[in-house]
Amino acid sequence: MTKIHGKMIANVDMSNIFNPDKYGSLLMSALPQVIESEEELKRAEEIISRLLSKGENLSPEEEKLLDLISDLVEKYEDEHYPFPEVPPNEILKFLMEQNDLRQSDLLHVFGSSGVTSEVVNGKRSISKAQAKKLAEFFKVSVELFI
Repeated sequence: MTKIHGKMIANVDMSNIFNPDKYGSLLMSALPQVIESEEELKRAEEIISRLLSKGENLSPEEEKLLDLISDLVEKYEDEHYPFPEVPPNEILKFLMEQNDLRQSDLLHVFGSSGVTSEVVNGKRSISKAQAKKLAEFFKVSVELFI
């Protein structure tokens, strides 16, 4: 029997229950904060690395800390290292190259070799229906082509 909040509970696996006191201690040792410099980024990445090295043995409190610090790193990187906008046809070319495909391999998506060529070369935009077919074909997000 285990006592939780004054009540007796039988056969409770306490290892998966979030403990605010343990989380508070982790926060005190990690001192997470909004990242504003490369030094702070490096420190946050070191904490993430230490947590990830534990593999699947993370406590619920460590998982919450990992999520928090990962969000802070992601926010900093999004602001300081944005991905350049890549035109959909360039993404398509890249996926074709990675999969050893030719334009003729995409005729089922575009319907004709002329349309396929125009899309691949950026002379025609990809329609929503074509984007959906491409996403299914390459098993990627449709947003890559829109």
